[in-house]
Amino acid sequence: MSASSWVSELPTLMGLAAVIALSPLSIIPAVLVLQAPRPRPTGLAFLAGWLLSLVALTALFVGASGLLGGLHKAPPAWASWLRVVLGSALIVFGIYRWLNRHGHTESPRWMRAFASIGPLRAAIIGALLAVVRPEVLIVCIAAGLDIGAKGLGVADELISAAFFVAASASTVAIPILAYAGAGERLDAPLVRLKDWMDRHTAALLAVVLIVIGLMVLYNGIHAL
Repeated sequence: MSASSWVSELPTLMGLAAVIALSPLSIIPAVLVLQAPRPRPTGLAFLAGWLLSLVALTALFVGASGLLGGLHKAPPAWASWLRVVLGSALIVFGIYRWLNRHGHTESPRWMRAFASIGPLRAAIIGALLAVVRPEVLIVCIAAGLDIGAKGLGVADELISAAFFVAASASTVAIPILAYAGAGERLDAPLVRLKDWMDRHTAALLAVVLIVIGLMVLYNGIHAL
């Protein structure tokens, strides 16, 4: 399969990955774990758990798409309808979050508890967050099935999936890896970022979900 086979997937995958990467519920925990008693190992453990879960979910749905058949041909109609359904779900969820944004002006209490956890618990929570957050699960389903629906070769599927996971995890990886290198010099900027996102968590998440949902919905309708 030529390079253009997987390159053509990048705009769609980037849009889906943006739902996860730009969500305050991804970024804030990554900042909070860096305030733990052992910030470097705790942050790296959280990142490892987060990556492992994203890889597992994406691989699961890439594999599931192969069980549905017809993927060696042009992308089947169900793949387009899937985008319509998932795009609509993201829009509805985004509207719900927007309408309820005034009741969520700071990060939840369970999230603030991140500041006192250790590496093992951070790894477990990082892995679980991808599974229990509806928007992450929806996006991983969409990305995995979309990659499988293109009928790409194994190498192209791996490249596409790796790109999606890397883009999705980028906003978690950047502060954690930067802190691993720069250490305490990033404490003040990270606290300011966390405070700002605390105040705007619900509104930011709602806007991201609606915008990306519209894009996914448009792509699905356009392919029908």
